Amino acid sequence: QVQLVESGGGLVQAGGSLRLSCAASGGTFSRYSMGWFRQAPGKEREFVAAISRDGGSTRYADSVKGRFTISRDNAKNTVDLQMNTLTTEDTAVYYCAAGWVITNLPTAYGNWGQGTQVTVTS
Repeated sequence: QVQLVESGGGLVQAGGSLRLSCAASGGTFSRYSMGWFRQAPGKEREFVAAISRDGGSTRYADSVKGRFTISRDNAKNTVDLQMNTLTTEDTAVYYCAAGWVITNLPTAYGNWGQGTQVTVTS
């Protein structure tokens, strides 16, 4: 069972950038597809981005397409989320997750990190 720890969250002004990182341990990282999800107060958890085991395929939510980039380094057991041109609508707790397929469905991911807070101010 892989353990996931997110980092890189914080406070940023609208229009700024942040880079989130998720470190995996306890499993064979390259066997997992990885996803990023987020949850804002009072809202359901929503899909942000996903990447295949080898990094060759990616998927993005329409709301972040063109602004966010997901990447992974299987040698370092990390998956990153580069977030540019942030808006207040991006404020949420961001979670990374490990699963067996690249998908936007949270139920397909069996391992989750504890989350990192991203707050975008106007």
